[in-house]
Parts: sequence; C-alpha cells; structure tokens
Amino acid sequence: MRLTWFGHSTVLVELDGVRMLTDPVLRQRVLHLRRRAAVDPEELGRVDAVVVSHGHWDHFDVGSLSLLGRSARVVVPRGLGGVLRRRGWPDVVEVDEGELVPIGELSVRATPARHGDARRLFASRSKALGYLIAGSRRVYFAGDTDLFAGMADLAPVDVALLPVWGWGPRLPAGHLDPRRAAEALRLVRPRVAVPIHWGTFTPWRAQASDRRPVEAFAGAAADLAPQVEVIVPRLGEAFEIS
Repeated sequence: MRLTWFGHSTVLVELDGVRMLTDPVLRQRVLHLRRRAAVDPEELGRVDAVVVSHGHWDHFDVGSLSLLGRSARVVVPRGLGGVLRRRGWPDVVEVDEGELVPIGELSVRATPARHGDARRLFASRSKALGYLIAGSRRVYFAGDTDLFAGMADLAPVDVALLPVWGWGPRLPAGHLDPRRAAEALRLVRPRVAVPIHWGTFTPWRAQASDRRPVEAFAGAAADLAPQVEVIVPRLGEAFEIS
C-alpha cells in the first residue's frame, strides 16, 4: 500500500492495483481559500476512483474534479450525484451509510460522520460520510467529522486518515481537533495514523497556517495511543505501508 498526501483531505491511496483519491481539492484558490503551496494535478497520474465525503467547498470541488478528467468512478453521498451528472460525469455512485461499492479488488463502504448536513447550490441536502476502503489492507478515511462512539465499529484498521483541524484560526463544531483525533485512535485502533485537514488552506489575506495542530495531534497520540505509528507526510510526499 502506497499513500500520497496532496494537502487538506486529498490523499491518493494505491492498494491492490487500484488508485483511489479522497476529497480532491487541487486548485490554488477555492472561493475565499488559498493554498499555502501549489500542487500539479499531473503528479497524480492515473486515478481509478474518487470518494467524496460531503458537499462543503473544501471537500467537493467540481473544478478540481475536472482536472482529473471524467474516466474515474466517483462515489458521493446521496444527493450530490446530480451536480456531477449534469456536468457530464458518466460514472457517479451515490451512497448512504453502510452501502458498499466495489472498485476493482477493493470494496468501499460508506461510514457515518458527525459533521451535520451539507448543502450546495442546485443540490439537495446530503449527509457527511466517511469511507472504509478494504482489500488486502483496511484504510479508514474519516472525511470531516467529530468524535463518535460508532468509530469503534470500524476497528481494527491498518491506516486511519484523520482530520485534525480546519482551514482557519477557529475550529467550528463538527470537527476533530488534535486531542479528539487522538482519542479517535483508541476507538479505530489503526496501526498507522496520518493526520489530514490541516495546514493547506488559509482564508484570503490571512497568515499562512502553521504546524501547531499536527504537532499537538502527534503529542496527544503519543499519550493516548502510543502503540499507533503517526506519519506526518510533507505535501506531495508518497510513503509505503508494509
């Protein structure tokens, strides 16, 4: 298994011959948010499938999806599919909690998330979801969520991709902060944790994000779940999980 973090919640998961991308937001500007460092979409190479956790702009960016072409299968929460079908995506699968989607040798199961409903212009209200990607390894992509007891139902996993912050100086309700993300490790019981959703975007004219959230998460994880290996990749860095 090989993982590459492209910032925020965008991770390329390469497992059992499938290349799957989570919440692709690749553009330099998304509404009032700007990237701290640019990413070249061509660096991703072939993408077989995309999973989208919810309809908020920093997770479901149609402009970024367009940069990938339209050959990949796109899995979205129920209610968001029409946004893509109207723009010409031929292979869009809408899911609710608990539903399975086969992709090559993998199965992708939609899992609960505690982030509230998300509404987009010209789209119905849709739930926020996480995803359990299962093949020869199990990867939990939490999407955007707060802590909830049902995370224990997913355990154990090989890798947990956990949000640890947001994109601004304050963290609104419905998000994991560094401490609660570390508490989630005790429920999900991964071998490896990769913190996401930090340090990539800042509001326009704001100061660049710093590393304090991810350092706080690593410290809390060492206290609460010392058996879990925490990997903090650099932007665009690929690493393998043996």
